[in-house]
Amino acid sequence: MTTFPMLRRFTAFTTDPSGGNPAGVWVGDELPSTDEMQRIAAEVGYSETAFVAPSHGPDRTVRYYSPQAEVSFCGHATIATGVLLGELDGVGTFRLQTSVGEVSVVVRRAPEGHFEASLTSVETEHRAAGDALLGEALSALRWTRDDLDTSIPPAVAYAGAWHLVLAVHDVATLTDLDYDFDRLTEVMGAADLTTLQLVFRETETLFHSRNPFPPGGVVEDPATGASAAALGGYLRDASLLEAPATFQIRQGEAMGRPSLLRVDIPASGGVSVSGAAVSLGAEEVTPGHR
Repeated sequence: MTTFPMLRRFTAFTTDPSGGNPAGVWVGDELPSTDEMQRIAAEVGYSETAFVAPSHGPDRTVRYYSPQAEVSFCGHATIATGVLLGELDGVGTFRLQTSVGEVSVVVRRAPEGHFEASLTSVETEHRAAGDALLGEALSALRWTRDDLDTSIPPAVAYAGAWHLVLAVHDVATLTDLDYDFDRLTEVMGAADLTTLQLVFRETETLFHSRNPFPPGGVVEDPATGASAAALGGYLRDASLLEAPATFQIRQGEAMGRPSLLRVDIPASGGVSVSGAAVSLGAEEVTPGHR
């Protein structure tokens, strides 16, 4: 018999415990206080922890916290949440009520036997990156405008959280990433950005990505579902690809945590991001965790 509340650790967008992006998932009959959620997320120490209530049923309320602050939406923690809900309640569709709107999650079993989840984001938005933001971001990244792939213009894109999308024309620019953490933290905080979506398009169906996340106190995310959805929405809405379309994103390889994200882009509406997640273990929830 499962006892609630419970706290589990997963790594998402992989089936290998040494790959993917780790996330905490807390499940209980009602959400803890904001202070308590922040405390638990800091103790877990991953880039995000999802807090889910109630413990059963297709409709859940979900909140996401980094070790430093609440985050409006987190893709990899949502995939981890979906896999845990699949373990608890079986395959099917779950409706997650997030602070930015409803996100549906479809959970299924892969032929190999593990669970996979597909989230569908809220409606996407984008706008061109202004010259001031672009200049400051490039300076913090130690890049120049000559590094950019002009076929994907710099943009600020949204699918539950805002991300600055910068495409480069040489994959070595991503491989050699070495940015000014404090400076980029300031730039992103002033622009209300959650991560940077730094990408190299190898083919029409394969991107490579790196995602600095200094506002959350994290140097880099090895897999970022929210920015993957934002990228897909931007490419469609700016007519940079013809939808419906599907592509994959390889991320985390430079960090030694390989991740694979599948992005499915319909002709309109939210963007779907899919992946597996594997358990890293459970923790006893102390009375202080409520």
